[in-house]
Amino acid sequence: MRRPSKDSLKLSAESQRLVSLSHAIVQAASRVEERTWERNLDTQLQKLLKTNHQDSIDAALNVLFKGDLAVYDVLMDGVEAVSESSTMTEQGADGADIGWQALLVAAPVLAWTRFSIPSGTIPNDILATLNAHFSAHLLAADTKVAIAPTLYSIDQLPRTHAETYSLTHKLAQAAHKGGNVKPAAPGPDTSQFLADTRYLIAAVVAPVGAPLFRWQEPQHHVNFEAEREHALEQWRAQAGPNIARLLPGCGVELLLPEAYYIACREADKDIRPVSIRAAVHYLTNTLAVEPNDLRAVVAGFGDEASDNQVDEYRVGFTLRQSSDVVYGIVWPLYGQEDEEGTPIEGGAGADRPLAPIEDIVQHLNEVGIKHVKRIGERYVAEYCDDCGAPLFADPSGELVHAEMPEDTPAGNEHFH
Repeated sequence: MRRPSKDSLKLSAESQRLVSLSHAIVQAASRVEERTWERNLDTQLQKLLKTNHQDSIDAALNVLFKGDLAVYDVLMDGVEAVSESSTMTEQGADGADIGWQALLVAAPVLAWTRFSIPSGTIPNDILATLNAHFSAHLLAADTKVAIAPTLYSIDQLPRTHAETYSLTHKLAQAAHKGGNVKPAAPGPDTSQFLADTRYLIAAVVAPVGAPLFRWQEPQHHVNFEAEREHALEQWRAQAGPNIARLLPGCGVELLLPEAYYIACREADKDIRPVSIRAAVHYLTNTLAVEPNDLRAVVAGFGDEASDNQVDEYRVGFTLRQSSDVVYGIVWPLYGQEDEEGTPIEGGAGADRPLAPIEDIVQHLNEVGIKHVKRIGERYVAEYCDDCGAPLFADPSGELVHAEMPEDTPAGNEHFH
């Protein structure tokens, strides 16, 4: 979720231990050895996250990001796993210890509108209904769940692994003991978007070793994919109307609730084509034009330190008879996405993934934008000095601010 800083730091003893344990995992010669090293890494991470030593973790990640991406991935996987999970032990009636495991889960909601997309505290009646549907349609037997009483915007989500660790433990205790969690503080005021993501955050608790989700139960192992798809259909059908009450005036699409980090990453990817659809709908209605009257200009942007790497594409929209960019969206790249369309891990033939720019053009074509100009030049990501909005390439390749025409009908909100 977070990219390491570029500052060069001398590693502390805690950071160096993280680096060494991550190297040991990569070099392990057996699963037994690998799991032994993983337990040692988990113990070290638990100590640092519990005491909010995020800086020690960031320093180790920073060094590995620059020097060894395979080991970096191991440490990042470990940090995410420890911060989004927990274990608890209690004494049973017979005096024996009973172990419980908890997982932080995110249930993403894609939303789009010409108006404002709400976030904030969820009313108690809706929260109780969502809890019931979450348990009935998604979770395995003998699990407990606590959903945070907040429909989170991105700005309200935990910003560090230590904050995620803290939220995991608060919600896990609430699920296990039946307690309450306070709503999250309001997020900072940010620019409104035509399409954005909102999140339900929950902790699911089960006995150690027991399944958490329905599709993990033994009777579904052979057809777990079909069961997972059925669970998503039921979640959308039953929880969708309640979530729609929280987002008046918005179109919504519910994604599969999963472990916190993977769910957030999938939502980041899935909101991108929704942003294209929302932008074209907004422009055609506001400007009283057809999609074919619009042109899209697509350009790649990256970091100043990298000559070739594209971190995101920006799509500027103009009227066909004008070079003025009236609106724009950002299409960030994630993980193994390759701007050259290189197949991931040896994929080939019909399974070859589309290069991101091909994917963008395909989505533009699907919503009726047939006039697409690709700018071959790679730009350094620049933003407006006054409002911080991203700048977009116009048809001539000049970076400009996206501005709606002066004669745009009154009452249409301005979006970045």
